Amino acid sequence: MSRDGGALLRLHGDALLDGAELDLAVNVVAGGPPDWLRERIAAALDSVAAYPDERAATDAVAARHGRPPEEVVLVNGAAQAFWLVAHELAPRAPVCVHPAFTEPEVALRTAGHAVGRAVLEPPYHLSADDVPPDADLVVLGNPTNPTGVLHPRDTVAALCRPGRTTVVDEAFMDFVPGEPDTLAAERELPGLVVVRSLTKLYGLPGLRAGYVLAPADLAARLRDQRPGWSVNALALAATEACAADRTHAPRVAAATASARADLAARLAAVPGATVHPGSANFLLVHLPDAAGHVTALRTQGIAVRPCHTFPGLGADHLRVAVRDETAHARLAAALTAAAFR
Repeated sequence: MSRDGGALLRLHGDALLDGAELDLAVNVVAGGPPDWLRERIAAALDSVAAYPDERAATDAVAARHGRPPEEVVLVNGAAQAFWLVAHELAPRAPVCVHPAFTEPEVALRTAGHAVGRAVLEPPYHLSADDVPPDADLVVLGNPTNPTGVLHPRDTVAALCRPGRTTVVDEAFMDFVPGEPDTLAAERELPGLVVVRSLTKLYGLPGLRAGYVLAPADLAARLRDQRPGWSVNALALAATEACAADRTHAPRVAAATASARADLAARLAAVPGATVHPGSANFLLVHLPDAAGHVTALRTQGIAVRPCHTFPGLGADHLRVAVRDETAHARLAAALTAAAFR
């Protein structure tokens, strides 16, 4: 494990969309929020004349996960949660498990912490030995972005111990049918913090809505780290509505699993491509000269996410968002044509 870690490059898929007509770079459900959610957000416009009131949204999230409201912290997008953790805690030996979303490490480094990295080897499955016993803060994703790996709940739970805070980024967990490996309702594991996002499955990246589930004492400390009125009225309305949703999320999860299988089959037929199995709304692909393929695709109006900015991955890795069969076929044809140039 690397204790120094080195520099990080911050790159998000939305930065790659200039001129692209086919977006396979952003790992958010296409088309924006469903109609019923748009209606709830529109109806909340009348509430923006008053300061935001978090109580209803907090209660809805607590009810969804079977926790008291005191264990819920609403945030201005899940990414804010990592900055709250970084500035509230004073870890001696924080460790980020990679390859993974880099924002948690950026937040920790910005707060002045020396961050260690536990870099997993393909197929990127976590084991207890990957995290050093002296780590007093561990951050990991489940399912992990960009590998798509879903770690068994028992493996993640085994990381939790007295004297350690374990932060699990579950931003993509609602793409897993039934969510059998979520720890969102787990209240007995010491130091467990779960971060959830509404951005991905509900198509709300511009609204910034998410939440943290943590022991009440830590939740109170994280809550106090936020700026006043950190979550706006429209995001609160969306949070309340999504927390009460019992049909849209399972339907999208099932549809995504089917579409992901189609994408995986088409990519596997591309010469030289190795497709890593995933459990989210994207797939990680190893492809020789992937960087060159990114450039070639851009000339055809197709955007994908290069993965050289993720520790443990390099210029031969791509992340491809799950879309529909037409988009998948277009991508596979473009990659195949590029492979024979």
